[in-house]
Amino acid sequence: MQLLNGVGFDRLDTAIQAANLRQGVISNNIANVDTPYFKRSSVSFESMLQAEMNDGMPALQGRRTNVRHFVIGPTNEVPEPVVGTDQSTAMNNNQNNVDIDSEMTKLAENQLRYNAYVEQMNYLIKMKRTAVEGR
Repeated sequence: MQLLNGVGFDRLDTAIQAANLRQGVISNNIANVDTPYFKRSSVSFESMLQAEMNDGMPALQGRRTNVRHFVIGPTNEVPEPVVGTDQSTAMNNNQNNVDIDSEMTKLAENQLRYNAYVEQMNYLIKMKRTAVEGR
């Protein structure tokens, strides 16, 4: 049983990092709401993770006995979060495309998502501690 070193734990760890990065990006967008020619940025992670998890899993998966061996089958790799900038739109006359209401909503949603990820991480650690201590 791989509680703290399995692919699920890695996905959760990367999701927490993505939520942390998203918090900084959204805060930067909010700080630059009145800056002329500023273009908003966003973080993509959940959609890439979902696409990675939904890829057609082949029935055959090879066993690697050495790290230099080729991977046969699903790799169980977790994608890294990507920051993208929206250059195509403009909200104001000064070519700024930050909508403060939308950014505040995304900030609240990200906070809820981050709290859920941390709660799940704490639960996994608690399960591991219970298994090790035997209580």
